[in-house]
Amino acid sequence: MSATTAPDISLPATGDQEINLANLKGQPVVVYFYPKDSTPGCTNETRDFGTLHPEFEKLGCKVFGVSRDSIKSHDNFRAKLETPFDLISDADEALCYAFDVIKMKNMYGKQVRGIERSTFVIDKDGNVCQEWRKVKVDGHAAAVLEFVKTL
Repeated sequence: MSATTAPDISLPATGDQEINLANLKGQPVVVYFYPKDSTPGCTNETRDFGTLHPEFEKLGCKVFGVSRDSIKSHDNFRAKLETPFDLISDADEALCYAFDVIKMKNMYGKQVRGIERSTFVIDKDGNVCQEWRKVKVDGHAAAVLEFVKTL
């Protein structure tokens, strides 16, 4: 990531909200970027963060999922999984670019631009203090939780 502080970008989120990570100082924040709502890996990752959400809450930590999907898609995905945290819609890729997660990927032998599955932890002072890139879903949410416990 180019900057060490949370970017000052306001984006629409589920629950009819605007979220700006720079305004969330005073608590740790987990932001995970995923390619697409309702796909197998993204479903499993969101479900894992949802299952562990009570533990993140006990630590005073907010969790947000981010993809380029629309709010309508996010609302449906969130309802289907009964996700206890909000999803941010980054249709214009502003947050994706701020965190440098847009990459060229191979899909069925073709090069496509997409989100590289990545997770970032922002500390209570608004600084990005940990990042995971090219994330493998299995066990990832638990590893993020273990890191947040050290803050």
